Amino acid sequence: MSVLVLALAVGAACCLGFGFVLQQNAAQHAPLSDFLSPRLLLDLVRVPRWLAGMGLMVAGMVLGALALGQGEVSQVEPLLATNLFFAMALSRWQTKQSLGRQGWAGITLLAGGVTAFMVAGRPRGGDDVAGPLRHWLIVGIVVGMALLLTVFAKRSRLSAGPTLLAIAAGSLYGLQDALTRVSGERFRADGFAHLLTGWQPYGVLVLGVTGLILVQSAFETAPLRMSLPALTAAQPLAGIACGVGFLGDQLRTDASALAWEACGLAAIVAGIVLLGLHPAMPSGAGPKESVRDLQPH
Repeated sequence: MSVLVLALAVGAACCLGFGFVLQQNAAQHAPLSDFLSPRLLLDLVRVPRWLAGMGLMVAGMVLGALALGQGEVSQVEPLLATNLFFAMALSRWQTKQSLGRQGWAGITLLAGGVTAFMVAGRPRGGDDVAGPLRHWLIVGIVVGMALLLTVFAKRSRLSAGPTLLAIAAGSLYGLQDALTRVSGERFRADGFAHLLTGWQPYGVLVLGVTGLILVQSAFETAPLRMSLPALTAAQPLAGIACGVGFLGDQLRTDASALAWEACGLAAIVAGIVLLGLHPAMPSGAGPKESVRDLQPH
């Protein structure tokens, strides 16, 4: 992996982590009647803190797209999962909580898991790009799973709903990253004309808006610790699955490498969960104000 890809991916993770915290700070005050509705975005767009979080998120997505243009999806996705480091840093500054054993254990597991996966798997590009059938099958599975999770989340929106929505959004974001890479390849091949004649850039846009509504609905109805870990864990897993499944990304497949790759992914998920449940993460407790109360007067 080049230093440029590393710098772009970590920069993207930094922007995403800070952006998620600011968005949740604002979204938790949105009216529950906006749950899973585009009206939620119309309400939040008038809140300066949410706009700042969105600006950081867009910057993170741009940096992530540049990283995907230079590296493979299976390389970039584990690095994007480190956005929780930066979310934790901002949350810790807001709450004045110390890291403690749980925080350091989460950081160690997440960093160690990313390192183990990258060293053992040695992700690289390949020529075994899937045909249309496998391509659409994987896309259908990811979208179908996200839809199913959203249906269940709507029925239990104040209990398991936020976590289910976050998993659905993370899955869509992982697919979005894979389609972003395909879009970049089309652009480099023949420019804007070739890019705009494919369905992938429009898919990126639809997935982005849909994922945004799901994420903000999760942020609206529960503390950050109930949604961000699930979102952060689901995105790299879905992205790696898409990268290997239809983009031709290759990982080492000998027994030792597969064992270390599995351990690395498990450590990433465990570290994400530990950090997400840390007391420093905003609890969202307190009276639910209207987003209008957060607007400048």
